[in-house]
Amino acid sequence: MVIGSFMMDLVIGTERAPHRGETVIGGSFDRFPGGKGANQAVAAARLGADVIMAGKLGMDSFGEEMHAVLVREGIESSQILFDRSAPTGVGSIVLEAGGQNRIIVVPGANLKFTAEETLRLEPWIQKSQILVMQLEMDLAVVEQAAEIASKYGVPFILNPAPARALTPDLLSKVTYLTPNETELELLTGISADSEENLRKGAQILLDQGVGHVVVTLAEKGALIADRNGFTRVEGFPVQALDTVAAGDSFNGALAVELTRGASVPEAVRFANAVGAITVTRRGAIPSLPGREEVEAFLQARLTV
Repeated sequence: MVIGSFMMDLVIGTERAPHRGETVIGGSFDRFPGGKGANQAVAAARLGADVIMAGKLGMDSFGEEMHAVLVREGIESSQILFDRSAPTGVGSIVLEAGGQNRIIVVPGANLKFTAEETLRLEPWIQKSQILVMQLEMDLAVVEQAAEIASKYGVPFILNPAPARALTPDLLSKVTYLTPNETELELLTGISADSEENLRKGAQILLDQGVGHVVVTLAEKGALIADRNGFTRVEGFPVQALDTVAAGDSFNGALAVELTRGASVPEAVRFANAVGAITVTRRGAIPSLPGREEVEAFLQARLTV
């Protein structure tokens, strides 16, 4: 189960992002359905999982389009609500030539999903094999869902993006926390500029009750931290075209592999491959691969 956000991504391609007060000429404009929650749900569905998603859309054309995308992907959408007072979330993305991006999101209807509405999801959370969330919603929703997952022993993946302070009570209910380097630094106050500091930051989160910390490091792979110590998992360097949805595809893939019985390092390696494929294409949901493609990608790496 994914409880999360929807964003219609408005993407401007440019050689470089403008400096303060500067205007630059862009090279392209595209519109892609996305949002961290929707990306994670579609990523998991394309990798073979049965997925239900909950969240809130605006009663507008973007909302209708987003809902239609999920239906086409075979995602159970009965718990997706529509809000009359707020528009569907929008992401404004400046995509530089090297694939890096700068993003501003306007959450809109995403922030209208309430903790009370989350309580109604208890039967769905209870019967789920794993719960996946992010931080593009009201934090009270995340806390309420975490409480329900903890009550029934449902593993909980939290992608702490956009990063914000999290209480020890919430962290103690997180089975898998998946920050990138920037998010790790914001969560812990430890600069993520060395292997030693990555481990220090991860250890702080473990000490606050997180079950497993998986620090995503792009082409450098990932660092897993848990009660047994630290494990590095290889990455897959590729020529990045667009890094939007890379972290989301990683989280969706991680959830799928864990529910299929993979060990954490095995699941992280698979998720690294999914992220690597994702960044070679433009757009959020359009860039997400299927299982056969990922398995072929991994097999090709084994034969090199």
